Amino acid sequence: MARNDERRAALADAGIRVLAVEGARGLTHRAVDSAAGTPRGTASNYFATRTDLIAALVERIGQRLAPDLTALAPLRDREPSREVFGDYIRDIVRRLMADPHVALALFELRLEAARRPEVAGALAEWRRQGFENDVAFNRAARLPGDALEIALFHYALDGLVFDRLTQPLDDGLGVDHAVDVLVSRLLP
Repeated sequence: MARNDERRAALADAGIRVLAVEGARGLTHRAVDSAAGTPRGTASNYFATRTDLIAALVERIGQRLAPDLTALAPLRDREPSREVFGDYIRDIVRRLMADPHVALALFELRLEAARRPEVAGALAEWRRQGFENDVAFNRAARLPGDALEIALFHYALDGLVFDRLTQPLDDGLGVDHAVDVLVSRLLP
């Protein structure tokens, strides 16, 4: 069977859905084949081990959550302000919530990373690079806040998205308003 990028991406997308719906224990090559509608053994042809499969899911999640730099370019052209920073944060939340399977799969991988060093290894580099990219964008756009504030926003946004995708508080607070409040209270 010819290995191709489209099939690999489709299998990784199916793995993301399996992980989001079934959790880490349900993530098997057979479950990925079933979710992708491919013959048994296809996923293991592309990802020989579970570690390879998880690494592919981390990579695919990264691709699917990557910012659209063209869409973010206008933020760099605006006068730096809390409002611009808030728009950047809203873009992150939008990407995380655009496809709940992706964010839920990411949360599942983070939980699994607490138990399994091989998953932690696959996830650590991706998370570090994403954080560094956020800090670099913030500097390039001359936005308020430094690496500490970016870290605080990551912590807050993880909680906000986790809440909205699982068992949300009935707080009457919309996501955009929550972002506005976070920006106003966390930025100096």
